[in-house]
Amino acid sequence: MIIREIVENDISAVAQIERECFSSPWSEGSIRESLLSKSNRFFVADVDGKTVGYMGLSVSIDEGYILNVATLPDYRRRGIAKALVGHVINIYNNQLRFLTLEVRPSNTAALKLYENFGFEKVGERKNYYRNPTENAVLLTKWL
Repeated sequence: MIIREIVENDISAVAQIERECFSSPWSEGSIRESLLSKSNRFFVADVDGKTVGYMGLSVSIDEGYILNVATLPDYRRRGIAKALVGHVINIYNNQLRFLTLEVRPSNTAALKLYENFGFEKVGERKNYYRNPTENAVLLTKWL
């Protein structure tokens, strides 16, 4: 597995991952627009030359906001999301005060992943998600 920064040619693969993983996926245009922001960083995970996962992060001064972490369904449970999150933590460990994100409470695999990295529940956002409507658990890792 190779973790690397996203390039323009990755946008369609990332959009495909979005469509397969999320009920309200980002479009190719939204991904492209997000890449234009100097505060956003995106990383992809390649396995055998195929982009199978990605992670987006927004950095504001010394704060990090995880936008999305996703792995194609056929590649889950192979440590791809763990590698992406670990990669970002390693890069930003001495640059940011914290990383934070929202996750569906029904996404037990994601909750376990973040818990294993030391993220802690710091709050909840009511009716944050749609399709289906669900609250979000707000998690933070202090660096």
